[in-house]
Parts: sequence; C-alpha cells; structure tokens
Amino acid sequence: MSGYLEGIIALLCINCIAGMGVSLLTGFTGIFSLGHAGYMAIGAYTAAVMTVEYSIHWFPSVICGGILSMAVGWLIGIPTLKLDGDYYSIASLGLGETIRLLIENGGSVTNGARGYPGIDAFTTVPVALSFLVLMAVAMFFLISGNYGRAFKACRDDSQASSLLGFHTAHYRVLSLAISAFYCGIAGALMAGYMSFVQPIMFDSAKSTELVALVVFGGLGSMSGSLVGATILTLVTELFRPMSKYRMLVYGIVLVLIMVLRPSGIMGKHELSPEYIKEFITGKRKLAVVKR
Repeated sequence: MSGYLEGIIALLCINCIAGMGVSLLTGFTGIFSLGHAGYMAIGAYTAAVMTVEYSIHWFPSVICGGILSMAVGWLIGIPTLKLDGDYYSIASLGLGETIRLLIENGGSVTNGARGYPGIDAFTTVPVALSFLVLMAVAMFFLISGNYGRAFKACRDDSQASSLLGFHTAHYRVLSLAISAFYCGIAGALMAGYMSFVQPIMFDSAKSTELVALVVFGGLGSMSGSLVGATILTLVTELFRPMSKYRMLVYGIVLVLIMVLRPSGIMGKHELSPEYIKEFITGKRKLAVVKR
C-alpha cells in the first residue's frame, strides 16, 4: 500500500470518528452545533503537548485529549444548552472560535499562530482503524440502548419527554460531552497524522465541514454519517489535483444530495443487511423530490 493511500485511509478514519460525534449531538439529540472543531483543537493540542513536552506515550495522550475535550464540553454545555434552536447554534459558533483564539494566543504553551511542530507520526493506518472500529461499536451500542432512546426523545419533543420523566437537561449535556470526546479523539489522532497542528486548522470552516458530512449522510443515521464522511473525504482527495475547482466539485455534490435527497443519503435508516437487501432488490429506493 502506498504512503498516499495510507494517508487517505487514516484521514478517512479520523473524519468518521469526528462525524460520529457530531451526529450524536445533531442527528440524535437534535442540537445543531457549529463549534465542534474547537473540541478537536483541544484534543490535538493536548496530545501534542503531552507527547512532545513530557515524552508521554501517544496512547494515553490521545485518551487524555478526548477526556479533556469531554470535560470542556460538559462544562460548556451546562449553561449553554439552556438555549434552544438557532440560539445555541450561534453560541456554539462563538465558543468554537473562542477555543481557537485561546490556543492561538497561548504563548509558549501552544506556540501561538505559528503552530506546534515535531509531533510523532503515531497515527498509522492500524491505529486509526482500531480507534474507528472500537468507537463505532461503542457508538452503535449507545444509540441502540436506553441512552439512545432518551437522546431521540429529546430530539423529537423535549417537552413531552420531560413530562414522561426524562431528565432532558442531563441527557442534552451528556450527549454534548460524549460528542466532544469523539471529536477530541479525532483531533488527537489528527495531530499524530499531520505531525503538526495549527489553530487555523480548527476554524469555523472545519466545524461546517463536520456538520455537512452529517447532513449529507442523513440526520438520525449513524451509518449515514460514516457513509457521508467516506464520500466527502474521497471526493476532496480525488479532485485534489484540480486545486482551483476541488471545492466547487465538493459544493456541487452537497447541493445535488440536498436537492435529490433532502433527508440525506440514509435518512434515519441504519445500514443493515436487511436494508442492503431491500435496496438491491428494489424494495427500497432513494426518494427523489418531485417538482
């Protein structure tokens, strides 16, 4: 396997992990966030500082990056998740940019806007795939259990779920914390993949990219998030030689899906053997909007 192909696979795994985190909050809990790149930045810089400055092994550094992101997400979620709808989206955008600016002005600790070099290239294909498989299995168990049903209840009707006995505020904060953990792990793996991190890598455009792949795959479908991350990552890489038109193609793909399949590729369905069989036999088709 060539180094270029290995790099694409590793990057694909990182995007899938981050996409699962955003999907849990946006697709399953119904909270639209535009600041998850900030949690990736926390994970990336935590792993970078621990491995470079303190010579700690990369594995506990990656886990610590995820845990710190989770803690920050929990603390941020307690006051901000009292906001609903567009208000939280605007707040999350500001919080994500605040995290990036704090890192950018972190002085000698984060090396400022110049970036943090010298990180060991520990994110190999086996490492990235192992993290993806383990975290995907954990996520599918989570959304299939009681917590998953509670998250969906908060998404569908928070007031009704509160009347039924669900502690909606607790579940919303918990969803954000788990989501931040996944993005923190993805950011830490990205630091090991790039061997260099810079605050501009985690700006609002990165947060928008994460939301786009979740919407592309289907809100309410974890399989759809993985499919969306795969397609959009491959589209970006395949058209990289066309540097001037690469993002144009990226945008066209997004627009076509939104027009032909407003609910995303998978909608709210999961990619199961039964679903694949129905799709192949023609019993289930992608719905096209009728004009």
